[in-house]
Amino acid sequence: MNLPDNAREALEAFTACPGWEQRARLLMQWGERLEPLSECNETDRVHGCESQVWLVGAAHDGRWHFRAASDARLISGLLAVLLARVNGLSAAELAALDIADWFTTLGLSRQLSPSRANGMNAVVQQMRRLSEAG
Repeated sequence: MNLPDNAREALEAFTACPGWEQRARLLMQWGERLEPLSECNETDRVHGCESQVWLVGAAHDGRWHFRAASDARLISGLLAVLLARVNGLSAAELAALDIADWFTTLGLSRQLSPSRANGMNAVVQQMRRLSEAG
């Protein structure tokens, strides 16, 4: 698996955790890494998430870079590890990415409630829409 540096760091950190409690704690720490989104508004809100989630993205030299925020700590952590995996991808790479596999590889998918999994899928779909619109 060819991973960006941040994704490799996430993979090493999460696979080193012996159980869910440690992963949950680590997720919240990763969530603290998210840059604040001062410019977000209702149009940046991701619908389909139970928590409030905002997403902005822009392409630089054909590579997408996203920023996200949430009002929920665990969701912020999930967003942070998602961004670690997707930032720097092209629109085609983003379209082909199996995000469920990424969360499984990190040891997070079994503990994701259906509503959180649906929320993360909504975020990925919004990323894909943004990248397709260019």
